[in-house]
Amino acid sequence: MKKFNLMATCSAGLEGLVGNELRDLGYEPEVRNGMVLFTGTVSDIIRTNLWLRTADRIKIIVGRFRATTFDELFEKTKSLDWEDLIPMDGKFPVEGRSQKSSLHSVPDIQAITKKAIVEKISKFYHRRTRLPESGSLYPLEVRVNKDEVMDTLDTTGPSLFKRGYRVAKGEAPLKENIAAALILLTNWHPEEMPFLDPMCGSGTIPIEAALIARNIAPGYNREFVFEDWDWVDPELVKKIRAEADAKADYDSQFDIMASDVNEQMVNYAKVNAEEAGLLHDIQFKQVAVQDFHTDKQDGVLVTNPPYGQRMGDSKEVAQLYHEMGKVFIPMKTWSKYYLTSDLNFEKEYGKKATKRRKLYNGRIRTDYFQYWA
Repeated sequence: MKKFNLMATCSAGLEGLVGNELRDLGYEPEVRNGMVLFTGTVSDIIRTNLWLRTADRIKIIVGRFRATTFDELFEKTKSLDWEDLIPMDGKFPVEGRSQKSSLHSVPDIQAITKKAIVEKISKFYHRRTRLPESGSLYPLEVRVNKDEVMDTLDTTGPSLFKRGYRVAKGEAPLKENIAAALILLTNWHPEEMPFLDPMCGSGTIPIEAALIARNIAPGYNREFVFEDWDWVDPELVKKIRAEADAKADYDSQFDIMASDVNEQMVNYAKVNAEEAGLLHDIQFKQVAVQDFHTDKQDGVLVTNPPYGQRMGDSKEVAQLYHEMGKVFIPMKTWSKYYLTSDLNFEKEYGKKATKRRKLYNGRIRTDYFQYWA
């Protein structure tokens, strides 16, 4: 089976986690800024799309080369084996980006890349008129960084964070792959420790926790763009999906709690959990932070509290953080993890974090404040 150079893209700060996930799946990854490189066959493209919790996309690196002129970009792009990937009727839009390079006009980079691919495919298929582009989608990207060009083919389609279960959305929801990352950065052992999200919103964090606890492949309930490609065997996809399903653990017992002050958000969370098939794995409750109480020990709390810019009222947020400190600091056997963009969090909460980690929630720079038991 043909081997491809592959790339898992991800948010800044999550590269190490994506690398760990790939190692756990048996690959030898090379971690770079915003991406993790590895090699694999069609089977591996299917597998990694199904299993990676913290990545954004799996891309095939079609070619890498240096180019400082448009002629060079055209000829070197044209020399790549596009005919092995894109059929005559394939639809292949070209996205582009450029940083610190001689070729800095992105529209021109895109147009010349497209022209080179069209010429290569037309010649291969002896086509003299325009290519129809009426078939399956093959999303391409050309990145130029310091005059180094990388042409990639996206195998995923809509980002991997789109698991397919979030049918009811609240305000400013956390992306599913960021939620999974927050959990994977903790010391939680599902069968031994209770888990809590006391500001669960539409339920993304507890649902991701249940997916992890059940070892359910996060991409199992969605489709990918590669499934429409003529060189990807549908029977192979079916086989690898069945293998993923066989690895799910539907028998273990664990304790996941989720609450929110807003009754409507709790209802949204329940709808999403039901869509994911995990409603009975999460205990949902409407309760304000200041009224929360538990006698459970040795647990893990992960939450994404409102930040000033989201709620629009910094005094209200400061008061909430103060209440959180009063309720959660006394839970000494619990490890607590909070994601917020508010750099005054420790002051308002009333305690300095054991560790802070910089992460990006969409385009918002946030800090992950970690309080270890």
